[in-house]
Amino acid sequence: MPFSSVVILTGAGISAESGVDTFRDKGGIWSKVDLRDVATPQAFARDPERVHGFYNERRAGLKTVEPNVAHRALARLEQEFTGSVLVVTQNIDDLHERAGSTNLLHMHGELTKVFCTKCGTHREERGDLTTFDYCSHCGATGTLRPDIVWFGEMPYHMDEIQEALQRCDLFVAIGTSGSVYPAAGFVEEAQANGAHTAELNLEPTDHDNAFDDVRRGRATELVPAFVEELLGA
Repeated sequence: MPFSSVVILTGAGISAESGVDTFRDKGGIWSKVDLRDVATPQAFARDPERVHGFYNERRAGLKTVEPNVAHRALARLEQEFTGSVLVVTQNIDDLHERAGSTNLLHMHGELTKVFCTKCGTHREERGDLTTFDYCSHCGATGTLRPDIVWFGEMPYHMDEIQEALQRCDLFVAIGTSGSVYPAAGFVEEAQANGAHTAELNLEPTDHDNAFDDVRRGRATELVPAFVEELLGA
């Protein structure tokens, strides 16, 4: 079946094979660190130094990992597909960009960016953050925070994502458990508008029966093969 508009949702499973620590998996970050201490607005207000330290460590970790063949396959799909390809990622790493993807939305924010809680300005930051850093736009000190969507906050780009889901004819979920809303509802939204749906994941998920096509295996094996199918069609 030929497709003209593809929306791809990626989760921790695609970056885990590059060595990026996962958050929710067994043995993941949230099994070692209480998310209430580092991933809420209240935590940042209570102890910004601890929050900065946590994300500084995550940011430093990006320097030790590289995009894998699954990331690169999706970048190739965007470049060679005759229709439109949008990647929506739940990941906060920059591996999709480094692989070459450009039509990309980070719904949970980006480790390599910060924003000012006073003036709302967003900017790139690849080094460590401290409470002594100042905003280059408004000059305020101690107001910069990681540009990450924390628990209790609204994911980014939801209007753009909803529009893309309404017009796509293929929705693909890769490496995501599908257990966290609003992303967990994307498959139903796409299907409601007539899209074909596919799930590529290492383990079974609670939403397996919602997809038309379910494939099990490593992202580095499944994604390149799936991309070949799409480009061949």
